[in-house]
Amino acid sequence: MTAATLPDETLGARVKWTLHDYRAIVGQEFTHIVREPANFAWQLGFPIVMVLLFVYVFGSAMDVTGQGAGVDYVAYAMPGMFAMTMAFGFMNTAMAVAYAKEKGFVDRVRSMPMASSAVVVGRNIADTIHAAIDLTVLAVIALVIGWRSEGTLLETIGAFALLLWLRFALIWVGVWIGLSVKNVEQASNLFALAFPFGMVSSVFTPPELMPDWLGAIAAWNPVSATATAIRELFGNPAAVGGSWPETHALAAAILWPVAITLIFMPLAVRRFQNLGR
Repeated sequence: MTAATLPDETLGARVKWTLHDYRAIVGQEFTHIVREPANFAWQLGFPIVMVLLFVYVFGSAMDVTGQGAGVDYVAYAMPGMFAMTMAFGFMNTAMAVAYAKEKGFVDRVRSMPMASSAVVVGRNIADTIHAAIDLTVLAVIALVIGWRSEGTLLETIGAFALLLWLRFALIWVGVWIGLSVKNVEQASNLFALAFPFGMVSSVFTPPELMPDWLGAIAAWNPVSATATAIRELFGNPAAVGGSWPETHALAAAILWPVAITLIFMPLAVRRFQNLGR
């Protein structure tokens, strides 16, 4: 048998073993969740606390529809909460990758005959599945407190797909950060920088109610684009201004994640390949 026909040299075999490597990384992540469910509970607990805080504490004072304080605020805020949860998730990714690197898991994987993309792609797949679970739980909570989608079934599915599309793109940011920092402590300290990314947006307040300079930043925030787009698809109140991402929210919600992925996916893969050099 010649070298060209050896089973481990064929394209099909390489694809098969690459997919096997991805599955191994994904399986390892969910095994870790089963063994340490507290981490999973914390990731779910944070958005739940934010829902209670903003909807029930601050929501009664918010006039986002022009019909009076508190009117339809749940319908406005919940899509924003969905988007913010997907946005903040990239820091969970960063800390998980930093932890895996600090504990030597990444080095062990790199020393094995595994696909060089297994860690970063496997992590992305696992975190996207994890995000879908988070989103499902949050949607159930939203239904319990009175939120409803007024859009068609296809529009509702499309809105949740846009949320996962944003999360998928930001996972690459989290992987790159996790591989770039020295330890978990450094990764957790970056949460202070990530917090404004979700908050300075249209998640809880329309940009037109903010000072002009802050409203412009919020309007061009990728989180705002997704939040506005899914509000339109859900048929929920969406305070829209005159900026391009506000008047073309669906296009912006698709294009922002494309741009983020094109920038940070190669950076994450290259950073993994250059570890230890």
